[in-house]
Amino acid sequence: MKRIKNGAITAIVLVLSGFFVYSTSKKNIVTEKRELVGLPLEIDFAGEKTPLHIADVRERLDREMVINTNLHSSTTLILKRANRAFPIIEPILEKYGVPDDFKYLAVIESGLANVVSPAGARGVWQFMPQTAKEQGMEVNDYVDERYHIEKSTEAACRYLLDAKNKFGNWTLAAASYNAGMGGINKQLTNQMVSDYYDVLLTEETSRYVFRILALKEIMLNPAKYGFEIPNEQLYYPIEVKKIEVDSTISDLATFAKNQGINYKILKLHNPWLRDKKLENKSKKTYILEIPTEGY
Repeated sequence: MKRIKNGAITAIVLVLSGFFVYSTSKKNIVTEKRELVGLPLEIDFAGEKTPLHIADVRERLDREMVINTNLHSSTTLILKRANRAFPIIEPILEKYGVPDDFKYLAVIESGLANVVSPAGARGVWQFMPQTAKEQGMEVNDYVDERYHIEKSTEAACRYLLDAKNKFGNWTLAAASYNAGMGGINKQLTNQMVSDYYDVLLTEETSRYVFRILALKEIMLNPAKYGFEIPNEQLYYPIEVKKIEVDSTISDLATFAKNQGINYKILKLHNPWLRDKKLENKSKKTYILEIPTEGY
């Protein structure tokens, strides 16, 4: 009887100890998550300060910070891809006089991948076909320069400069990339305001700049938000040679073999090539990238 009593006491002690350890561990886990998600004391977009003293502004930024710090897989991939994409995008933005912060607009548009939206927007900068053509890009069955990161970045710069001239600030220019210049201008006029943070917009456009701000904050301070990626796990630029082509290529697979690579590698490095051949009756000069490593 005494043995049973002692055993019962031991069991109770173990249960209580386990409960205490579980409770303490759970409390620590919650505390750690809270420490990873927080708002910066101040933040700006392209040098234009975000008015975090306004309650809804602060909460809208908080929403995007919470979401993106917890989208661990996609944010990790973005950080890896940025190591390869940003060195291409940054000098083009600088060349056109567009603030460096606009590279984060490309981040939220596509995750720095050549994706296709349900509406038909394509590429890193997510241009629709007509807008792409208006900005000087070639879009047809054989060539789609929306998939050309250099040319699409230049087209984005041209659009953003026009938007900045129209609205007078970069924040509204960024918002117009989502809603269009006409859409933003209509709402500003109807609501008799002149600032992005004062105008009521659709949910997507209302969140748009805040998504940019959240990714900017996280990507500038990845370790602070729980994203510590060793340098060797980042995606690095791949060395290529560039060749000029000013005639039709009737079979890209054969062309690739003659360059010492295969069709898959050719298409991966030149995603703007959209068919199995390159029709070029006008004798236009195209520059193709042929990798010299990484295959």
